[in-house]
Amino acid sequence: MAPLKSLEKEYPLIDSNFLSFCASHAILSVEDFLLHDLDTLIAFADNHSTSHRLKQGIDQLLSIIDALNPPLLNGLQLLEDAQRNKHVVSTGCEGIDTLLGGGLREGQLTELVGPSSSGKTQACLLSASTVAKHKSSVMYLDTGNSFSPQRIACFVGQSSGHVFDNQADHMLKKVLDRIICYSVFDIYQMFDVLHQLKINLRSEIVRSNQHVRLLIVDSISSLITPILGGSGPQGHALMISAGFLLKKLAHEHNIAVMVTNHVVSGEDGISKPALGESWKSVPHVRLFLSRDCGTNVYNISILKHPSMVCHLITKLLHRASGRAASYSMYS
Repeated sequence: MAPLKSLEKEYPLIDSNFLSFCASHAILSVEDFLLHDLDTLIAFADNHSTSHRLKQGIDQLLSIIDALNPPLLNGLQLLEDAQRNKHVVSTGCEGIDTLLGGGLREGQLTELVGPSSSGKTQACLLSASTVAKHKSSVMYLDTGNSFSPQRIACFVGQSSGHVFDNQADHMLKKVLDRIICYSVFDIYQMFDVLHQLKINLRSEIVRSNQHVRLLIVDSISSLITPILGGSGPQGHALMISAGFLLKKLAHEHNIAVMVTNHVVSGEDGISKPALGESWKSVPHVRLFLSRDCGTNVYNISILKHPSMVCHLITKLLHRASGRAASYSMYS
């Protein structure tokens, strides 16, 4: 196995500080790292003054190992993995569920792309309330103060300003209790939350015997865009590490992951997903959302789906000719 120091020049997070930290725990090579207890190493990193960067280095090293040593699976094993406990999770929106063949798939990362007011946060809140109503937990990472308990209340059949019976009030409290919301304002905070979730899931620590079925990051682009400035490779490395960690959580623990991404102007003024070509390969599924001006009618098309190639082409052609799939979503 290669010595860790050989990775220093190519990977910015594997710097002298990270190497010194690893050396203090007798980790001098990739093999040493693989043999070391990861949870223990993360716990030591938490007590370090540069804990954020050390944990990012751990994530990057895991990503490097995963890329260099992909699992050897034949076609039958891949099919069995796709079918094993990979259920669909309803978003609560009939149009999206129909388009995706039932909803979000556990073990996959689904990205909602669209301009402001296109319904991305609305879809996140609706999905969270739907999953929570079915007695499962939701991890909701809110990056822009957009999480709204009032809108959750609307989705579970209530609205503000009215008197409710005890049963309806009890239901709302149960739903909100199952949605674990974190305010996350930079990518380092997100790594902290995801690391803790990973530790909890590995230790089978689950609140009130609830199974975490959905992880939402609204929005992932607002955390990543600030670190992509300039020409240095560090921002890109952090972006790839974030994507790797989200997909790893989804795959290993059968969690449906949903993230949102804004759009930027591309060639000829045509909107395209932000975060660039490198991020494009991260999500398993990409959906493009838009909203008809002055209405509550939303349009959605599939930009990417691993098992809907023909459907993808049809939807894109329909969208290009002004006949994108439409759905209405309570607003």
